[in-house]
Amino acid sequence: MNVPFLDLRSTYLELQTEIDEAVQRVLNSGSYIGGAEVEAFENAFASFCGASHVVGVANGLDALKLALLALDVGPGDEVIVPSHTFIATWLAVSQCGATPVPVEPTADAFNIDPQQVAARITPKTKGIIPVHLYGEPAELDPLINIANRHGLFVLEDAAQAHGAVYRGRRIGSHGHAVAWSFYPGKNLGAFGDGGAVSTRDESLARRVRMLGNYGSRTKYVNDAIGFNSRLDPIQAAILRAKLPRIDEWNARRSAIAEQYTQAFGPLLATPPGPQERQGHAWHLYVIRHPDRDRLQQQLSDAGVTTLIHYPRPPHQQEAYASLGRGVGSLPMAEQYASTVLSLPIGPHLTPAQVDHVIEAVANSVASISQA
Repeated sequence: MNVPFLDLRSTYLELQTEIDEAVQRVLNSGSYIGGAEVEAFENAFASFCGASHVVGVANGLDALKLALLALDVGPGDEVIVPSHTFIATWLAVSQCGATPVPVEPTADAFNIDPQQVAARITPKTKGIIPVHLYGEPAELDPLINIANRHGLFVLEDAAQAHGAVYRGRRIGSHGHAVAWSFYPGKNLGAFGDGGAVSTRDESLARRVRMLGNYGSRTKYVNDAIGFNSRLDPIQAAILRAKLPRIDEWNARRSAIAEQYTQAFGPLLATPPGPQERQGHAWHLYVIRHPDRDRLQQQLSDAGVTTLIHYPRPPHQQEAYASLGRGVGSLPMAEQYASTVLSLPIGPHLTPAQVDHVIEAVANSVASISQA
């Protein structure tokens, strides 16, 4: 049996009628930039995630960058970021001319450690970007309390957290702003790139929209040096067709995650714990193993496709060589990079496929331990 990491085609087939109708509606409209479809999705997504405002943009990286610029981040500023994350979180800070300041996760969790954040604040610190990594909400309350004490913003990176819940509220409006990605593989994915910024701050939303529209609020009147970063109406229509299914799809992911956790508990390090799992969106199910590369190869041989999120931390990328952070400077990020492995957890996995993943993992781990 072959188990793909993610089956995007089945997502389309489940909603083929709705998606085809949505795309045809846009094609028939004759309006191909902005317009009613984008506005309708923005309103629907704002209602879904409990925000007052949503601004569609071209992709998740732009969502982070435009939100940072709208929050007046620029050269000379520092922004605290997780050491263990996809590099886009860092790139957005750098593209504003500011400096990313990495903070480690704890030894038993993947997200940024609030206790370490306070120690990294300097007079140059402008804000904090917690990432809801793999779909698990970061510990927002202590981070927001730290930010409030120091006059900082909190910009949430929710690229992997569509439908996640923190302390009874959906991710979407806890901090000053939230950046979203609708990359096809996300829990709420488009059929191409897409992104958004959600916020409760009307003036911030207006500024994000202006910056993403060439720095213009009125046609041919430019108030700032802006960008061309707008959510495509075809993608907006597809996302609106998918949005009503997110809770159901996330529930399927959660059920698979629970099966994995029950099966792998004695074998593998599988944070988070029961309390954290309650609000988890399960974008990814990530295990840890000291011989990760060998485990991945054995699973591949058994027909199970896995991915690594992420094999090299940002501080070890050539793009950030200028920061001068050598091996050992961020040990938890480095340890995770060498041990994490993401298993298939898409909502269209069949029960037989889930059973095959469980059996393949158990057999591979046993084989490695006996070698």
